Amino acid sequence: MADRLTSRERVLAAFDHTEPDRVPAWLGASPAFRAKAVRELGLSDDESLSYAVGDDFRRVYARYAGPDEFSPDKNLPPGVTYRSVFGILRHGYEGGQPLFHPLAKAETVADVDAYPWPDPAWMDVSQIRADAQRWGGQYAMLGGEWAPFWHDAIDLLGMENLLMKMFDAPEVVEAVLAHTAAFYAAVSERTFEAAGDAIDIFFIGNDFGSRNGPLIGVKQFEQFLLPPLRSLIDLGHRYNMRVLMHCCGGFAPLIPSLIDAGLDGLQALQPNCRGMDPAALKAEFGRDLLLMGAINTQLLIEGTPEQARAETRRILEIMMPGGGYVACPSHDYVLGETPVDNIMAVYETIRAYGDYG
Repeated sequence: MADRLTSRERVLAAFDHTEPDRVPAWLGASPAFRAKAVRELGLSDDESLSYAVGDDFRRVYARYAGPDEFSPDKNLPPGVTYRSVFGILRHGYEGGQPLFHPLAKAETVADVDAYPWPDPAWMDVSQIRADAQRWGGQYAMLGGEWAPFWHDAIDLLGMENLLMKMFDAPEVVEAVLAHTAAFYAAVSERTFEAAGDAIDIFFIGNDFGSRNGPLIGVKQFEQFLLPPLRSLIDLGHRYNMRVLMHCCGGFAPLIPSLIDAGLDGLQALQPNCRGMDPAALKAEFGRDLLLMGAINTQLLIEGTPEQARAETRRILEIMMPGGGYVACPSHDYVLGETPVDNIMAVYETIRAYGDYG
């Protein structure tokens, strides 16, 4: 293909498993990292950082406009750093950990249904079309709710309690997951009704893996988590979007189920987790899924720019052939402690060695 592709065309070609002019790139980063990078690089604003690294994506969000008692950042009690839309108070770094599990003692579906679930109308989608159109269709647009329904269920029930209830009270777990996923589906549908023709990719995220393998077995995954995931995937497809999912950890045994559910792409691909060798993922799943990530985030935090360049080039050589790859670090959220020089080395290498010509 010629070099005249727009970023949007380049990304959609990768989803189609054809080789564009060059490998697409994305930078998902925390506000702390982005502010640090803008400052250290002497840039004028956040958009300048996206331009500087050659980011082929932009992202639009609904904005919280509900009551203060469910706001993520208003009227927080002392010591609380974040409140989820489901009322979970959290403390600690980058969102922290839940301080309590309000449905830990739920024994019946009626107990779950009685919980004060949030109203999807609390999320304001009125500005999303204008937000997306400001780039004039040049970039691949990510949108829709992140939809971490699994994480919210863990917060509401507690991890060990949730896992035990999968066997002792499966209907309770299914009810919690149904409520959390339904909220995100409803907000996303409102978003797509308002601006679906300006959004290319429904980007969702749930972490189903640990460093040593999946958090739950394939049977439980297909019973409890695949139905809400399938409903979100189907929602994106109804609005003619590609559906991309972020997932951390070693979850390779679950990938065939995700393909069967119709997922279009996977992001993160942590190469230092069990079963996540980039060459093996490319060989086994590269024809069915867009693969995005695999540049070791841990190395980017602890290593040098030279190591970052070498690792980036190694991953490009593995993942680029045949298309179907987007280059980025192996996480959706480059953390504030990551050296800016290491991240710039990644994107400089992508520009230098990511040409399909």
